[in-house]
Amino acid sequence: MRKKWIIYLGIIVIIGVCLWYYFGRAAYTPIGSIIKNPREYEGKILTISGKVSDRMSLLVVKYYRLNDKTGEIIVISNRPLPPIGEKVRVKGQVKEAFSLMDKQVLVFIEEFQKP
Repeated sequence: MRKKWIIYLGIIVIIGVCLWYYFGRAAYTPIGSIIKNPREYEGKILTISGKVSDRMSLLVVKYYRLNDKTGEIIVISNRPLPPIGEKVRVKGQVKEAFSLMDKQVLVFIEEFQKP
């Protein structure tokens, strides 16, 4: 009887770890992957995660820079801007802001949230 409970507990722990890994860690796209191959991600709903390194609020647009270990991207938002240094997870879409010769600027448009 005791062996059964140990096996059940082990199974529950394994399932819990798998769920944590999938939803808590692996469920985001590395920023470096987006930068290396923007066509693959453009227009798709993604989740990215990283640390806020800079932020700016202009009259018509609010944005912040988000860094992870693989790269940096500008996130355009309609919500209150997070403080610099805060780790955030953002859901939205990749868009090409503009291209000039061989250079392009990518932005991540945060999914619209009603204020």
